[in-house]
Amino acid sequence: MHRVRGAESRAAARGALRGRDPGPASPTGVIMAVITFREALNQAMSEEMERDDRVFLMGEEVAEYEGAYKVSQGMLKRFGDRRVIDTPISEEGFAGIGIGAAMVGLRPIIEFMTFSFSLVAIDQVVNNAANIRYMSGGQFTIPIVFRGSSGMAGCLAATHSHRLEAWYAQVPGLTVVLPATPADAKGLLKSAIRSDDPVVFIEHENLYGEKGEVPEGEHLVPIGKADIKREGSDVTLITYSRSLKATLAAAEQLAGEGINAEVVDLRTIRPLDTETLLASVIKTHRAVIVEEDWPYCGLGAGIADRIYQAAFDELDAPIRRVAA
Repeated sequence: MHRVRGAESRAAARGALRGRDPGPASPTGVIMAVITFREALNQAMSEEMERDDRVFLMGEEVAEYEGAYKVSQGMLKRFGDRRVIDTPISEEGFAGIGIGAAMVGLRPIIEFMTFSFSLVAIDQVVNNAANIRYMSGGQFTIPIVFRGSSGMAGCLAATHSHRLEAWYAQVPGLTVVLPATPADAKGLLKSAIRSDDPVVFIEHENLYGEKGEVPEGEHLVPIGKADIKREGSDVTLITYSRSLKATLAAAEQLAGEGINAEVVDLRTIRPLDTETLLASVIKTHRAVIVEEDWPYCGLGAGIADRIYQAAFDELDAPIRRVAA
């Protein structure tokens, strides 16, 4: 029988990484810690592995090397090589092992060194992970997380820089998550690990060193819920992942010109929080979609279509897209 541990183990997990800056209390009285994006991910995995011994991490260089981006720092020493597992360079192979493990009740976290390499395993992710629950008539659940880096960053070749979120978001049966802040990274990854459905969890490479406040204690962020990062009344700026930072900066620049922009961070793109999007657009009557992705057949086209279908009469201007 698996065990699900309690508050003491979770408290121990929260102190796993050294060098954490103490943060102030929030207005609600919750104690906040200032940590990096990678530390938030590490905390999420460590806390969930402490909580539930069915959870394990597997991927290239996640154990001895502690991850290509040091996200799994200290986890091999803490949990041992049965739960933090180095693999050969065979994404299709270890993705398939993870899916099989999920089918028999484990909760694997599969790390792709870069999501560009997930293309090698796309048959496993799309044909197997996304479909088995439905093909089995619900006899199997697939509680698996596929996570890793993505996006354009310094010193990366074209083969390491693809943005594949729109590809995966087209697949029924997959949940697709792209956090932009340390707090959302931790809370969403914990929720993803607890999900009984396969989750594609994409981390932008340029965010790993970003710092932000993260609540101490049990911190979960609901999957499928967007977040209004800046309230406004004149235009809705819709974005996700690394593009949030540039979008917030643009909103501040617009404020200097007398334009009050609302910024919606999608956080999850499948399922999409249409309710929050439409409420914002109905309030501002304008929408701009910002994405670091190819514009042709990109995610923004689908979002724009959804707004046009549901709120065309509310728009005072055409929807604009800003893409890579």
